[in-house]
Amino acid sequence: MSATVSTQTPVPPKPTRKASIDPEAAQKLEKSLAHRPEKHDLIERNILKDDSVAPALQAAKEKLQRSQLEDKLEHALQARPKPEELVKEGILKENDAPPA
Repeated sequence: MSATVSTQTPVPPKPTRKASIDPEAAQKLEKSLAHRPEKHDLIERNILKDDSVAPALQAAKEKLQRSQLEDKLEHALQARPKPEELVKEGILKENDAPPA
């Protein structure tokens, strides 16, 4: 009878993996994460953007809001009274009015 010869190659032992951070740093990180503010607090403080819109549309939404604000400001500046009108109404003194 013939003996069967094993042709399997031996599997090398897996190397032991060292933790990427020490336990003290991990504990400090866990403590910091436990005290971080909630998402809605960060949104209210304008640190995070409101994600009620799909991320792909976020830039377009911001651009539209900025454009609307610019238009509103332009309209308010156009409706602003002239210095001559303010002098006539007694709100501004004639020597304080900028030259026309």
